[in-house]
Amino acid sequence: MTQPPKHCCEAMNDRVNVRCDRHDDPFDCPDALVGFTATFQEYGLIIHDGGRSSITIAFCPWCGRRLPESQRDRWFDELERRGIDPAEDEVPAEFQDDRWLASRRGK
Repeated sequence: MTQPPKHCCEAMNDRVNVRCDRHDDPFDCPDALVGFTATFQEYGLIIHDGGRSSITIAFCPWCGRRLPESQRDRWFDELERRGIDPAEDEVPAEFQDDRWLASRRGK
């Protein structure tokens, strides 16, 4: 497993890594405000409507730094290049977190 990412500032670290003793899933916890999806390198404001939605953000709400560019399109492109349809095929383990990015760096 990869190491937890270092976010842009302490406030973002605190918000992304909030842990609740009553909710295992951040989408169920009203104190969880920001989610981070390592697979796509995306940050989002969690929408607490009973689902798993979030609004992608490009800048940190606390320090104002630009957040990493989403890798969602690259993820789908790489799976397509390998002949994998994520809607129908099993997605390899290395594509279920940010490991796929490490293997693609420098290419």
